[in-house]
Amino acid sequence: MHYGICNLSIVPLRNEPADTSELVSQVLYGEIFKILEQRKNWSKIRLSFDQYEGWIDSKQYIEITEDTYLQLENGPLKLSLDLVEFIEDNEAQLYPILLGSTLNGLSILNHRYDGHFTTSINAKENIVSTAFLYLNSPYLWGGKTPFGIDCSGFTQMAYKLNGHKLLRDASQQATQGEALSFIEESEPGDLAFFDNNEGVITHVGIIMKDNYIIHAHGKVRIDRLDHSGIFNVDKKMHTHKLRVIKKII
Repeated sequence: MHYGICNLSIVPLRNEPADTSELVSQVLYGEIFKILEQRKNWSKIRLSFDQYEGWIDSKQYIEITEDTYLQLENGPLKLSLDLVEFIEDNEAQLYPILLGSTLNGLSILNHRYDGHFTTSINAKENIVSTAFLYLNSPYLWGGKTPFGIDCSGFTQMAYKLNGHKLLRDASQQATQGEALSFIEESEPGDLAFFDNNEGVITHVGIIMKDNYIIHAHGKVRIDRLDHSGIFNVDKKMHTHKLRVIKKII
């Protein structure tokens, strides 16, 4: 088994080994992974944080040893808190990194970072304030950053920055936590899941107080939440059908 670490700001994780393939997620700076398969120019990987799999360009990461991988995997996460900051290498070259990047491997990459960071495990009430860091970020299928993010990437990153693990896709996240019977039982920071006409969960958002929800739909936005689903305050109509509310922490 081979192992790797992302040494660039954002690396696309694709469904197939081709630049034209669907973007299924992103690998942010400092994330570590197992290398499951290698082809001429591509590597199939499994991310340590959420076990998500996909293909990345083999030029966009650095291999590390198994011992280094295990050392980084078992330590508490150190995450960047700045929207954009720079790391500096030994040749004084700057690399931009974004909110939520992993800083545990700085010494291994011989990089320096002077920005803000967190290693904390925070209470659920902090998740909504973290979510506001992404407000108005444009929707991007597979995205995980303030410059493009999808609904489950948004919830995952808001939880991750507070020291809690969510899986990557909305349907996967819906398998976590404890189901609540009514909106009235929910607290700010709980998750609401929504399904399509076939009953497949396709959307997720973070519940706020007073029956509001923050979610990624066109952009990260705030709408009303009721027993039917999400009521879009701009379109004056329901856009998503409520399936279940989950208490994750």
